[in-house]
Amino acid sequence: MESQVLVAALAAGAGAAVTLLLVTVVLVTTRPRRSHADLEAMLAAAQQEADDLRHRLDELTEPPVVPARDDRAPEPASFVITHVGEDAGDPDPALEALAVPDRLVLSATLGEPLVKVAAFSHGLRRALSAESRNRIWFEMRREVRASRRRRRQLRKRLEREYRAHLRSADDLAVEGFAVENRA
Repeated sequence: MESQVLVAALAAGAGAAVTLLLVTVVLVTTRPRRSHADLEAMLAAAQQEADDLRHRLDELTEPPVVPARDDRAPEPASFVITHVGEDAGDPDPALEALAVPDRLVLSATLGEPLVKVAAFSHGLRRALSAESRNRIWFEMRREVRASRRRRRQLRKRLEREYRAHLRSADDLAVEGFAVENRA
């Protein structure tokens, strides 16, 4: 008896060892191998891409060059339809030189959607809280019980009406039988 138990224990141990060895082999063979040189190349590529993006951002954020204005009177444009004949005057130089910073544009572009996402995630987190789920479960249970109660009352009322109808039909039949017997 002891030898059978010993053999079973050894078989179970051997099976576990084989399974562990198989899992280890699968993990080692499927794991992507990256050498130190590969990791350094990936890091260098990422740094180069970051430098390129920084250079491009610097180019895009440079203030636009406003050409120097000369003091001569502007020549009237012949293609202006609304020209009445008098000089319209110089446009306001403060408006021409007004440059909107990129950060302001980025803030306006991403600010509103970011606020919407934050509000939505807050509402979703609140709706999925344990307190809300419990309240919803309680209300649903209460509604189901009320619905069952209404159906039960309706069924009882219909059964009473049906029995009353049968009794009245039986009464009419008995009266009809009594009337026939009298005649």
